[in-house]
Amino acid sequence: MILLFLRLFWTFFLIGLFGFGGGYAMISMIQGEIVTHYHWLTMGEFTDIVAISQSTPGPIGINSATYVGYTSIINAGYSHAWGVLGSFVASFAVVLPSFVLMILISKFLLKYYTHPAVENTFAGLRPAVVGLLAAAALLLMNAENFSSYAESPWQFCISVAIFAFAFISQRVYKMNPIHILLLCGIAGLILF
Repeated sequence: MILLFLRLFWTFFLIGLFGFGGGYAMISMIQGEIVTHYHWLTMGEFTDIVAISQSTPGPIGINSATYVGYTSIINAGYSHAWGVLGSFVASFAVVLPSFVLMILISKFLLKYYTHPAVENTFAGLRPAVVGLLAAAALLLMNAENFSSYAESPWQFCISVAIFAFAFISQRVYKMNPIHILLLCGIAGLILF
């Protein structure tokens, strides 16, 4: 059991350390470690994590860590009390690198912000963040979220239509994201 907690801490510590770009950029990293590497959760459970993390207040990375920490301990056969400890360990681990880095950076960034090495580092991180966000978006375009045309043509077509509506509404018409979520939720409730 201690080994599981140590792996949970180390995994989320690394995700927090290398998760540039915020929670959405962390989604593909979390999926790679939790579902693919350690098999602590299934892809369906991971999709539920993303949905729950987006619908609850707070950063998606911390919400995901909390849920994964709890669920992975429960899935390993331990009690709910150990699950709560698992959620604390994962949440603490994902926040710790940012906390330490912000303390260190706050001391040096103002002094060296205009230094060419610092500017070049940030210029190099921007494309990486865009790539991680694109990976997260592509990761969520799976059969768990969209179904498949072979299994359920109706669900697949409606899912693609709702996705297209949300994308066009936000990108072209600059519609309020809350309104988009409400409309898509109502459409899903009626059409599914």
